[in-house]
Amino acid sequence: MPGKSPYYAPAAKPVSYTRVAISPPSAGSSVNTSAVPSLTSGSYAGSASGDHDSSDAGAHGVDLIDMMSNRLGNVIDPLPLDRSLARQAQASGELNAKQRELQELQALAQRRLKGTRANLADGMKAAKEVRRDLEWTQKRVSSLNMKAAKKHPTAYKTASARYPAPIDC
Repeated sequence: MPGKSPYYAPAAKPVSYTRVAISPPSAGSSVNTSAVPSLTSGSYAGSASGDHDSSDAGAHGVDLIDMMSNRLGNVIDPLPLDRSLARQAQASGELNAKQRELQELQALAQRRLKGTRANLADGMKAAKEVRRDLEWTQKRVSSLNMKAAKKHPTAYKTASARYPAPIDC
């Protein structure tokens, strides 16, 4: 049975993904810059001894998470996001102000409507009182006319001819 390839040497320790330290490739080195790492490149291929210990020379002092967050920080421009967040906050504030203004106007309209209803009720009450008073006055005038016609028929006739009664519509 053939032996395992030196490129797939087993890891000596369990792999921890929280903090991995590697050195970034230097500008003058012949490191493969394509998206797929080369299996023959020294920085990506396993060493001949198969030891992948993080204490290798050149791997000290570089934190992968810090390096990735720095690269992402340089790639993503937060200014448009900040601007859109500011616009969103401003629009939200304007909407809240308009909502409060509408609630105040609605409360004012409710108060005015209540006052108008009270005035209408008072007006209706006054109109009913006036109607009752007019009906009572009409009955009183009619009864006085009848008494005058019975008591003084000739004078009532001459007065009626001289001052005719208004025609009811």
